[in-house]
Amino acid sequence: MIQVKRAYEPASKNDGARFLVERLWPRGVKKEDLHVEEWLKEVAPSTELRKWFHHEPAKWREFRQRYFRELEKHPDVWQPLLARSRKGRVSLVYSSHDAEHNNAIALKEYLESKMNKGASRKAA
Repeated sequence: MIQVKRAYEPASKNDGARFLVERLWPRGVKKEDLHVEEWLKEVAPSTELRKWFHHEPAKWREFRQRYFRELEKHPDVWQPLLARSRKGRVSLVYSSHDAEHNNAIALKEYLESKMNKGASRKAA
């Protein structure tokens, strides 16, 4: 199971394995307070894409498409997350104020689509 959680919310035992999926460390958060297993900078959108998107909801659809293309080029950065999510609960930790239009939401969608494709192949 994959879920998303804002970096500014307290960690919970229901979070499972927590991974920060941002290029930049969340402002005002101490490393010891975030309680993440790993900071996965490389799974986050490129700096260029992040700056282009600038958390503008009108760009959300195009952002997702561009981000998914970036992820397709670098399976080595997201496949460990996918494997971990198959073993148990995973929380993708993000720092954006927008809870609906952020890279963790897009990454969750991407990973779940990969899980579903894998499940479809096994069923066939």
